[in-house]
Amino acid sequence: MQAAPRFPGGPSPDPAGSHHERRIRSFQPRRSRVTTSQGDALRRLWPKWGLDIDGLRPLNLAELFGDERGARPDMPVVLEIGFGMGEATAQMAAADPDTGILAVDVHTPGQGNLLGLAERAGLDNVRVANGDAIILLREMLPAESLDGLRVYFPDPWPKARHHKRRLIQPEFLTLAAPSLKPGAVLHCATDWEPYAEQMLEVLTAHPDFENTQPDGGYAPRPAFRPRTRFEGQGLDKGHVVHDLLFRRVPGPAAPAQD
Repeated sequence: MQAAPRFPGGPSPDPAGSHHERRIRSFQPRRSRVTTSQGDALRRLWPKWGLDIDGLRPLNLAELFGDERGARPDMPVVLEIGFGMGEATAQMAAADPDTGILAVDVHTPGQGNLLGLAERAGLDNVRVANGDAIILLREMLPAESLDGLRVYFPDPWPKARHHKRRLIQPEFLTLAAPSLKPGAVLHCATDWEPYAEQMLEVLTAHPDFENTQPDGGYAPRPAFRPRTRFEGQGLDKGHVVHDLLFRRVPGPAAPAQD
């Protein structure tokens, strides 16, 4: 039995329940304090702009990003995994209102904060998903439904014994690739040097992706990626931020039908 949501009508504390296998998690849920405004946003806006990743049904992104006029089948959609408090997500959504952002995180205060930011800015192109992005990619997103994938400052799991928990691994790329349209860009950013090196190595070796940089290295920081407080803290510590932009290459042609 699933636990009741902390906020009636809001995100579930365990959306996938027990019907999914146990596996190594690439994230650590954080149960920090939810402010009054964040809680209010969760109660009011979650039924409209939020969804639990339960793995029980495929998503229709055109309907998910629909408005009062109905479904929006022509809206490109980018998946963002791990948005923190949502400031950068809201800025990118405001700068590109014709692109939908499906933002995934398990941090309840961040979910409420992003919903509140979207409402105050009048944004209707943000949807907030609660739960495990692996289940979302594997069981809920149709093939070639995404125009991009963003993974900004994922947990570096710095201890050697925890490296297997890092999200950007060959298995993750193989799982994510079918949901990306040919030409869609996977954009990663990290201020953790060893993780950046691992990302570059893993992405370069994967047959479903190609580096957008002719020299095969890191990309200049794109203007569309806002600088966050978290990034600023890393820069203040002398960290170097690396951006990686890899393009989804077309898969093999489907066999001809008799």
